[in-house]
Amino acid sequence: MSEPFGNTYAGRSAFVTGHTGFKGSWLAIWLHRLGAKVTGYALPPPTDPSNFVASGVQDLLTCHHEADIRDADRLTEALRQADPDVVFHLAAQPLVRESYRIPRETFDINVIGTASLLDGVRALDKPCAVVVVTSDKCYENREIDRGYGETDPMGGHDPYSASKGAAEILTAAYRRSFFSPDRLAEHGVKVATARAGNVIGGGDFSTDRIVCDVVRSLAGGEPVPVRNPGSVRPWQHVLEPLGGYLLLAARMLTSEDPIWCDAWNFGPPVEDEVPVAELVDRFIAAWGDGSWRDVSDPNQPHEAGILRLSIDKAVAKLGWRPRWRLVDTINRTAGWYRTFFGGQGRNMRESCLVDLAAYESPKLAGGTGGS
Repeated sequence: MSEPFGNTYAGRSAFVTGHTGFKGSWLAIWLHRLGAKVTGYALPPPTDPSNFVASGVQDLLTCHHEADIRDADRLTEALRQADPDVVFHLAAQPLVRESYRIPRETFDINVIGTASLLDGVRALDKPCAVVVVTSDKCYENREIDRGYGETDPMGGHDPYSASKGAAEILTAAYRRSFFSPDRLAEHGVKVATARAGNVIGGGDFSTDRIVCDVVRSLAGGEPVPVRNPGSVRPWQHVLEPLGGYLLLAARMLTSEDPIWCDAWNFGPPVEDEVPVAELVDRFIAAWGDGSWRDVSDPNQPHEAGILRLSIDKAVAKLGWRPRWRLVDTINRTAGWYRTFFGGQGRNMRESCLVDLAAYESPKLAGGTGGS
């Protein structure tokens, strides 16, 4: 995976929103490993513990801003100070069930926060590449048994999903209005969106996420509560979509082809889209012991039953493809958490770097190969 990047990121300024979160902390570690000067902008870590703290991510940053993505003035000033070559926008309210509790705030963060970020890029008035990360849940889910492609309509049953669909529509409007791919020579700003599947991996401690529930229960010697055992999701290791974002941004940084300024899906092979119950069974097997119990409730908030992504476009045009199968993903994830819970406060950055080295090396990864 490192070969397509080459030295693209070495010495470049990278601005990451949401860097204190699960995916953002892994991205900051990877960008630092690639030689980038990383500025982070986010609220304090959303969980305790967190990968941001456990892996000492702040020590890797050129600059660390603890601030709200909705604070447009402060965000614009942070962007100005960083003078970024590339921007990765991951800051979000990321939880479906939480969006039922705080719907207006979810829209405010995920939609207006994205507008604040893109207005900040406009104010820079300089060439840069921007990857706005949304979600596989941005699509109008019709519970169909095929993967959604990038041209399928946006939608969303719950506030979170709808906010991600709205963020996609907003970004497309900004791209057409202010960052037209047909006029790159004039403004030099390349804007793309990225939609990923259900991401798992070491360092996620959120509530209402199945692997987090599994790990907390197994570490405490309790049966795992499973709300939606039959729901099918596109499970993937956190490094899979992050590798896609990095590859996409690298293409934008090194090419004037407007083809990259578009929407892109990054998901697993179709055979790794399995029901929650199967994921839990496999994780318990990798952990070594444990059990789960069905706590499904017909009156609980609506969550999609089937959700799949088509990655044909990313494979054919971007040259990206998944490297790790579900067995690799689960084994790596279980190993990270076993180290964390047995490490009595040890720095987990080394575990992240070990996973990164394995992911970048096809021989060590044991996956399907890749770009």
